[in-house]
Amino acid sequence: MNNKDNATFREQYGRRLAAQLCDQHFGARPTATLDGPAVLRFTPIRQVNLFVVQQLLAQWTQEMARLRSPYFDFEAEDVRQSLTQFMNVLSRRIKLARPTFEPLLARAITDTLAILLDPATTFEQKLLGAQATATPEQLRDSLRYLDVDKVFYQDFLESLPAGTAQPQEALLKRFALYQEANYKHHEPLAKLVEEFNVLLPLTEGELQGTVPAVAAPPVVAAPTPSTPSSTPAPPAPPVVPQPVPQAAPAVAHTPEMAIAKPHVAASTAVAAMPINSNAETAAVPLYEKLKAGQPATAPLSETLRPERAASTLADQAPKVETLREAISINQRFSFINELFSGENMEYHAAIQHLDTLPDADTAKSYVTQDLAGKHDWSRKDEHVNKLLKLIDRKFA
Repeated sequence: MNNKDNATFREQYGRRLAAQLCDQHFGARPTATLDGPAVLRFTPIRQVNLFVVQQLLAQWTQEMARLRSPYFDFEAEDVRQSLTQFMNVLSRRIKLARPTFEPLLARAITDTLAILLDPATTFEQKLLGAQATATPEQLRDSLRYLDVDKVFYQDFLESLPAGTAQPQEALLKRFALYQEANYKHHEPLAKLVEEFNVLLPLTEGELQGTVPAVAAPPVVAAPTPSTPSSTPAPPAPPVVPQPVPQAAPAVAHTPEMAIAKPHVAASTAVAAMPINSNAETAAVPLYEKLKAGQPATAPLSETLRPERAASTLADQAPKVETLREAISINQRFSFINELFSGENMEYHAAIQHLDTLPDADTAKSYVTQDLAGKHDWSRKDEHVNKLLKLIDRKFA
């Protein structure tokens, strides 16, 4: 099977799995919709959820770009503030029905399967995007949407000269050389295949094209409420996940970049964060997982796009009652991975303790002395400063 055939198989598998997962969630409730937190917990494979979120970010950016006109000054400060406020309000109203969500999910599954098999395309589409030129710092912003093989791409960005913008063609050539020299440093494909195989049968041979793929029945779209089927189709048999051996934790190339790779999303018992939970939760119906989701409290500008300096109305946020509520979903991912080496419980214990402290000075001292020393945050200034700013908001 050639590269084109491999890509075709991934796309077909993505559509089949997306249809199956949507049947499980929307089957009994065809008019149901998903909000932001529900999207981030929709599948037990975190990378798939992140790629859906990245597509939403791209759509959100396009919507922002449309609000421009040659007849008005959109760069005026009051216009920019009002526009930002409007988009933040709108972004809290994410509402995805099945017809709009399923194609995003299928694309995210297909792209996740390509990370280890087609690194060059992943780099070009997921990190570089449409940028004609880019610095390592700009490319690093997109790393927040990578979970599978993140360290491989992170190490490439660290090999680039800091602060130097390079044209797209040069970056692609450098990545090709890097891939050729470091092709043995990817995460094992078997682990990713196991995660997908729990949801829909998949083998390494099928994915790599070394064995023929088993022909699958065509995906038949579920009838819409406005055109009910005269003869209801028999329900699809439930997918019963088989126990999957727990793989050893991935070891990063450098100690400061150790990032735990979660296997499945959080169960209903732990609704706060959908990472680092047990493989047993794969048996929990998707609908039950989604019911445990928290309401969207952060605007999409905080949840999806990289945090910016406090120069817009969105960043000048009011006082918050607790850090737990103030930290957006995307910030939470970032803090757990970058400050707590992927340890979910360590993160929650630290935030819970910070919320009990009486004043900002005591909280900041706990961060800069106790936590920084315990977790070796000597090279994590960017993330530590974001946490300190949140503390300022709490005690403002």
